[in-house]
Amino acid sequence: MARCVSWLLGSALSSIILASSAAADPDTVFFPSADGKTDIVGYLFAPATAGPHPAIVMLHGRSGPYSSNVNATCTLVSRSQPTPCNAAGLSKRHMMWGNYWAQHGYIALLPDSFGPRGKAHGFGRHTHDDPERDDVNERTVRPLDAEGALTYLRGRNDVDRTRIFLQGWSNGASTALNVMARQGRQSVDYRAALVFYPGCGTASLLGPALATSAPITMFLASDDEEVSPVNCMRLADRSREAGARIDVVTYQGATHDFDEPSKSRQSVAGNREALADALKRAIDAVEAARD
Repeated sequence: MARCVSWLLGSALSSIILASSAAADPDTVFFPSADGKTDIVGYLFAPATAGPHPAIVMLHGRSGPYSSNVNATCTLVSRSQPTPCNAAGLSKRHMMWGNYWAQHGYIALLPDSFGPRGKAHGFGRHTHDDPERDDVNERTVRPLDAEGALTYLRGRNDVDRTRIFLQGWSNGASTALNVMARQGRQSVDYRAALVFYPGCGTASLLGPALATSAPITMFLASDDEEVSPVNCMRLADRSREAGARIDVVTYQGATHDFDEPSKSRQSVAGNREALADALKRAIDAVEAARD
């Protein structure tokens, strides 16, 4: 039975990845960050049907939104300076998730926080203390891009402005937690957040606990080699004591970036099982928060 279930999971994932690779590149859009000075480039995945649709903002991790095959050649990304880092150069994970949301009736917007600030190349593993990251940090800079994305989506006629959600990975997941902390208990700006293997230490977050009325789902990896899932579990416990609604899913045998659809990541059985489950849970979580 276990072998049969594993085969079914692998078959389903293969179908999703193949469908994503065959899909057209997303549209490129620009909108202002809430910092009042940065013109953010974003990549918009849209359903084939007429709207208005619910929407989700996807926040990339520390490596940036682009494939490692091209991001080493990238610097600034702007309206007037096209580079190899563009819609055609997005990473497999972002393409997969963007198309997955669009296929389920959601508009998905992936903002690039790094490219407009001259750091489209992103940052490698174990660069938490790199001073070059200061002006694109997850505490005071990137939350303003997420807030700008929310304002932009609310101005589109094809978006249901009352049903906008947030998703982030790693550094982007820490950003998402900070966005939820900023919006607090009184606001229903982002209806829910999905956070994948965030950094939950004091250097990444605005406070030791979250006080927010919007539900949050954390997706953690037991064998994470980049961040501590234990820190996130403790954050969730403290936040629940403060009245926050946080669900935590920990995938045994999974690693950091478990939802990266590359062969190297998906060769780990724990990652394959985690990705298959996370795709379903992500839809269920936002559907539950839509009403």
